Amino acid sequence: QVQLVESGGGLVQPGGSLRLSCEYSGFSLDDYSIGWFRQAPGKEREGVSCISSSDGTTYYTDSAKGRFTISRNNAMNTVYLQMSSLEPDDTAVYYCARDSRKRGFGCYVHKSLYDYWGQGTQVTVSS
Repeated sequence: QVQLVESGGGLVQPGGSLRLSCEYSGFSLDDYSIGWFRQAPGKEREGVSCISSSDGTTYYTDSAKGRFTISRNNAMNTVYLQMSSLEPDDTAVYYCARDSRKRGFGCYVHKSLYDYWGQGTQVTVSS
């Protein structure tokens, strides 16, 4: 049974940092890429970053580039999203999800490619 569980969200001041965790089960990161998405109130869910199953390459959207880092620990079945220099616009529910393409080349943060999603973790950036 495929499951993804996010944790690590919370309230942080502008300029602060948080590390989100996505613990997955029921599949191997060697076979499926994982992506991070977020959804702010009243807005559509948008991609943030992903890490490829094929070669571990990573991708970041412009909003995340230079501030966020995605990484994985295969032994712990966990993917992390380290976020720094957080801004109020980063406030959202953050989700991790599994790419539906088994051993697909590269990774892409298009929602339609992802088939299993976690329940989300709230990140609030406010003073």
